[in-house]
Amino acid sequence: MSENALTQAPEALEPKTLVEGAYQRLRRDIIEGVHAPGEKLRVEHLKDRYDVGAGTLREALLLLVTDALVVAQGQRGFRVAPISIADFEDITRTRVLLETEALRQSIASGGEEWEAAIVAAFHRLSRAEQRLADHDVGTTQEWEVRNRAFHEALISASGSRWIRHFQRILYQQSERYRRISLFRQPIARDIHAEHQALFEATLARDATRATSILTEHILRTLDAVRRMPADFFTGKGKH
Repeated sequence: MSENALTQAPEALEPKTLVEGAYQRLRRDIIEGVHAPGEKLRVEHLKDRYDVGAGTLREALLLLVTDALVVAQGQRGFRVAPISIADFEDITRTRVLLETEALRQSIASGGEEWEAAIVAAFHRLSRAEQRLADHDVGTTQEWEVRNRAFHEALISASGSRWIRHFQRILYQQSERYRRISLFRQPIARDIHAEHQALFEATLARDATRATSILTEHILRTLDAVRRMPADFFTGKGKH
Protein backbone atom coordinates (compact mmCIF):
# COMPACT_ATOMS: atom_id res chain seq x y z
CA MET A 1 0.00 0.00 0.00
CA SER A 2 1.49 3.36 -1.00
CA GLU A 3 2.01 6.33 1.35
CA ASN A 4 -0.56 8.25 -0.68
CA ALA A 5 -3.13 5.51 -0.23
CA LEU A 6 -2.52 5.34 3.50
CA THR A 7 -3.15 9.07 3.93
CA GLN A 8 -6.38 9.13 1.95
CA ALA A 9 -9.74 8.31 3.49
CA PRO A 10 -9.59 4.49 3.61
CA GLU A 11 -13.35 4.14 3.08
CA ALA A 12 -13.04 6.00 -0.21
CA LEU A 13 -10.55 3.50 -1.61
CA GLU A 14 -11.50 0.27 -3.32
CA PRO A 15 -9.32 -2.48 -1.83
CA LYS A 16 -6.88 -3.87 -4.39
CA THR A 17 -5.59 -6.70 -2.21
CA LEU A 18 -6.85 -8.92 0.61
CA VAL A 19 -4.60 -7.01 3.00
CA GLU A 20 -6.17 -3.66 2.04
CA GLY A 21 -9.67 -5.11 2.41
CA ALA A 22 -8.93 -6.51 5.86
CA TYR A 23 -7.22 -3.25 6.86
CA GLN A 24 -10.24 -1.16 5.85
CA ARG A 25 -12.75 -3.41 7.65
CA LEU A 26 -10.67 -3.65 10.83
CA ARG A 27 -10.05 0.08 10.84
CA ARG A 28 -13.75 0.83 10.49
CA ASP A 29 -14.65 -1.57 13.29
CA ILE A 30 -12.06 -0.05 15.64
CA ILE A 31 -13.24 3.49 14.93
CA GLU A 32 -16.89 2.52 15.41
CA GLY A 33 -16.14 0.77 18.72
CA VAL A 34 -16.83 -2.79 17.59
CA HIS A 35 -13.39 -3.54 19.02
CA ALA A 36 -13.11 -1.58 22.26
CA PRO A 37 -10.03 0.41 23.37
CA GLY A 38 -7.49 -1.96 24.91
CA GLU A 39 -9.18 -5.08 23.53
CA LYS A 40 -6.84 -7.95 22.59
CA LEU A 41 -6.99 -8.70 18.86
CA ARG A 42 -6.45 -12.45 18.52
CA VAL A 43 -5.42 -13.40 15.01
CA GLU A 44 -6.75 -16.94 15.37
CA HIS A 45 -10.24 -15.58 16.13
CA LEU A 46 -10.34 -12.58 13.80
CA LYS A 47 -9.13 -14.40 10.67
CA ASP A 48 -12.47 -16.21 10.48
CA ARG A 49 -14.48 -13.08 11.22
CA TYR A 50 -12.77 -11.18 8.40
CA ASP A 51 -12.49 -14.23 6.15
CA VAL A 52 -8.74 -13.94 5.52
CA GLY A 53 -5.68 -15.98 6.38
CA ALA A 54 -3.57 -15.40 9.48
CA GLY A 55 -0.70 -13.87 7.47
CA THR A 56 -3.03 -11.43 5.70
CA LEU A 57 -4.60 -10.39 8.99
CA ARG A 58 -1.21 -9.78 10.60
CA GLU A 59 -0.22 -7.53 7.70
CA ALA A 60 -3.46 -5.58 8.11
CA LEU A 61 -2.83 -5.24 11.85
CA LEU A 62 0.68 -3.94 11.20
CA LEU A 63 -0.79 -1.24 8.94
CA LEU A 64 -3.10 -0.28 11.80
CA VAL A 65 -0.05 -0.09 14.09
CA THR A 66 1.32 2.48 11.62
CA ASP A 67 -1.99 4.35 11.95
CA ALA A 68 -1.58 4.18 15.77
CA LEU A 69 -4.99 2.52 16.04
CA VAL A 70 -3.44 -0.80 17.12
CA VAL A 71 -0.57 -1.50 19.50
CA ALA A 72 1.87 -4.38 18.87
CA GLN A 73 2.93 -6.20 22.04
CA GLY A 74 5.93 -8.16 20.84
CA GLN A 75 5.26 -11.87 21.09
CA ARG A 76 1.95 -11.23 22.87
CA GLY A 77 0.14 -10.08 19.75
CA PHE A 78 -1.95 -6.95 19.19
CA ARG A 79 -4.38 -4.76 21.12
CA VAL A 80 -6.64 -1.89 20.13
CA ALA A 81 -4.87 1.35 21.04
CA PRO A 82 -6.23 2.92 24.23
CA ILE A 83 -7.97 6.28 24.24
CA SER A 84 -7.87 8.99 26.87
CA ILE A 85 -8.74 12.61 27.43
CA ALA A 86 -5.04 13.51 27.64
CA ASP A 87 -4.39 11.84 24.28
CA PHE A 88 -7.29 13.63 22.60
CA GLU A 89 -6.21 16.98 24.06
CA ASP A 90 -2.78 16.43 22.51
CA ILE A 91 -4.30 15.38 19.16
CA THR A 92 -6.61 18.41 19.19
CA ARG A 93 -3.94 21.01 20.05
CA THR A 94 -1.61 19.68 17.36
CA ARG A 95 -4.39 19.48 14.79
CA VAL A 96 -5.36 23.11 15.44
CA LEU A 97 -1.76 24.24 14.91
CA LEU A 98 -1.34 22.37 11.63
CA GLU A 99 -4.79 22.80 10.13
CA THR A 100 -5.07 26.54 10.77
CA GLU A 101 -1.65 27.12 9.21
CA ALA A 102 -2.60 25.00 6.18
CA LEU A 103 -5.84 26.98 5.84
CA ARG A 104 -3.92 30.28 5.92
CA GLN A 105 -1.62 29.01 3.19
CA SER A 106 -4.55 27.81 1.09
CA ILE A 107 -6.43 31.10 1.37
CA ALA A 108 -3.28 32.94 0.30
CA SER A 109 -2.49 30.78 -2.72
CA GLY A 110 -5.65 28.87 -3.70
CA GLY A 111 -7.15 29.57 -7.11
CA GLU A 112 -10.47 28.91 -8.81
CA GLU A 113 -10.03 25.13 -8.80
CA TRP A 114 -9.47 25.22 -5.04
CA GLU A 115 -12.60 27.31 -4.57
CA ALA A 116 -14.63 24.97 -6.79
CA ALA A 117 -13.42 21.95 -4.80
CA ILE A 118 -14.54 23.61 -1.54
CA VAL A 119 -17.96 24.47 -2.97
CA ALA A 120 -18.48 20.90 -4.18
CA ALA A 121 -17.29 19.35 -0.88
CA PHE A 122 -19.48 21.69 1.17
CA HIS A 123 -22.53 20.87 -0.96
CA ARG A 124 -22.03 17.12 -0.47
CA LEU A 125 -21.44 17.59 3.25
CA SER A 126 -24.58 19.72 3.60
CA ARG A 127 -26.67 16.99 1.96
CA ALA A 128 -25.26 14.42 4.37
CA GLU A 129 -25.95 16.68 7.36
CA GLN A 130 -29.59 16.94 6.35
CA ARG A 131 -29.83 13.16 6.75
CA LEU A 132 -27.94 12.92 10.05
CA ALA A 133 -31.12 13.24 12.10
CA ASP A 134 -32.12 9.75 10.97
CA HIS A 135 -29.28 8.23 13.05
CA ASP A 136 -28.78 5.59 10.41
CA VAL A 137 -25.40 3.80 10.45
CA GLY A 138 -24.95 4.30 6.71
CA THR A 139 -25.75 8.00 7.06
CA THR A 140 -23.20 8.36 9.85
CA GLN A 141 -20.48 6.80 7.70
CA GLU A 142 -21.46 8.98 4.75
CA TRP A 143 -21.22 12.11 6.93
CA GLU A 144 -17.80 11.11 8.26
CA VAL A 145 -16.41 10.61 4.75
CA ARG A 146 -17.86 13.91 3.50
CA ASN A 147 -16.77 15.81 6.61
CA ARG A 148 -13.20 14.61 6.05
CA ALA A 149 -13.40 15.55 2.36
CA PHE A 150 -14.56 19.08 3.25
CA HIS A 151 -11.74 19.65 5.72
CA GLU A 152 -9.19 18.32 3.24
CA ALA A 153 -10.58 20.55 0.46
CA LEU A 154 -10.15 23.61 2.69
CA ILE A 155 -6.41 23.03 3.07
CA SER A 156 -5.72 21.42 -0.32
CA ALA A 157 -3.98 24.54 -1.68
CA SER A 158 -1.40 24.55 1.10
CA GLY A 159 2.10 24.41 -0.27
CA SER A 160 3.26 22.05 2.48
CA ARG A 161 2.90 18.36 1.64
CA TRP A 162 4.01 17.45 5.17
CA ILE A 163 1.41 19.62 6.91
CA ARG A 164 -1.33 17.98 4.81
CA HIS A 165 0.12 14.53 5.51
CA PHE A 166 0.18 14.97 9.28
CA GLN A 167 -3.21 16.68 9.30
CA ARG A 168 -4.69 13.53 7.75
CA ILE A 169 -3.06 11.37 10.41
CA LEU A 170 -4.42 13.57 13.21
CA TYR A 171 -7.86 13.62 11.61
CA GLN A 172 -7.88 9.82 11.49
CA GLN A 173 -6.77 9.64 15.13
CA SER A 174 -9.61 11.91 16.21
CA GLU A 175 -12.32 9.87 14.48
CA ARG A 176 -12.93 7.48 17.38
CA TYR A 177 -13.38 10.41 19.76
CA ARG A 178 -15.61 12.28 17.32
CA ARG A 179 -17.84 9.24 16.86
CA ILE A 180 -18.32 9.06 20.63
CA SER A 181 -19.20 12.73 21.03
CA LEU A 182 -21.47 13.07 18.01
CA PHE A 183 -23.26 9.75 17.84
CA ARG A 184 -23.10 8.14 21.30
CA GLN A 185 -24.02 11.06 23.54
CA PRO A 186 -24.63 14.13 21.39
CA ILE A 187 -24.78 17.61 22.90
CA ALA A 188 -26.58 20.67 21.61
CA ARG A 189 -24.52 21.78 18.62
CA ASP A 190 -25.36 23.06 15.15
CA ILE A 191 -22.55 21.45 13.18
CA HIS A 192 -23.96 22.59 9.85
CA ALA A 193 -23.93 26.22 10.99
CA GLU A 194 -20.29 25.81 12.04
CA HIS A 195 -19.39 24.42 8.62
CA GLN A 196 -21.40 27.15 6.88
CA ALA A 197 -19.52 29.89 8.73
CA LEU A 198 -16.18 28.25 7.96
CA PHE A 199 -17.13 27.85 4.29
CA GLU A 200 -18.19 31.50 3.92
CA ALA A 201 -15.14 32.96 5.71
CA THR A 202 -12.78 30.85 3.62
CA LEU A 203 -14.32 31.81 0.28
CA ALA A 204 -14.28 35.45 1.42
CA ARG A 205 -10.50 35.03 1.84
CA ASP A 206 -10.75 36.23 5.44
CA ALA A 207 -7.91 34.18 6.92
CA THR A 208 -8.22 35.64 10.41
CA ARG A 209 -11.91 34.86 10.71
CA ALA A 210 -11.67 31.49 8.95
CA THR A 211 -8.88 30.20 11.20
CA SER A 212 -10.70 31.46 14.30
CA ILE A 213 -13.87 29.61 13.26
CA LEU A 214 -11.86 26.48 12.45
CA THR A 215 -10.14 26.57 15.84
CA GLU A 216 -13.44 26.90 17.70
CA HIS A 217 -14.99 24.17 15.54
CA ILE A 218 -12.24 21.68 16.40
CA LEU A 219 -12.18 22.61 20.10
CA ARG A 220 -15.93 22.08 20.46
CA THR A 221 -15.43 18.39 19.78
CA LEU A 222 -12.84 18.29 22.57
CA ASP A 223 -15.34 19.95 24.92
CA ALA A 224 -17.94 17.34 23.97
CA VAL A 225 -15.56 14.43 24.57
CA ARG A 226 -14.60 15.82 27.99
CA ARG A 227 -18.24 15.35 29.03
CA MET A 228 -18.24 11.63 28.27
CA PRO A 229 -18.40 9.10 31.16
CA ALA A 230 -15.01 7.73 32.20
CA ASP A 231 -15.89 4.17 31.19
CA PHE A 232 -15.94 5.18 27.52
CA PHE A 233 -12.16 5.59 27.74
CA THR A 234 -11.51 2.21 29.31
CA GLY A 235 -13.46 0.09 26.84
CA LYS A 236 -16.09 -0.75 29.49
CA GLY A 237 -18.70 1.70 28.27
CA LYS A 238 -21.31 0.83 25.68
CA HIS A 239 -19.87 1.68 22.23
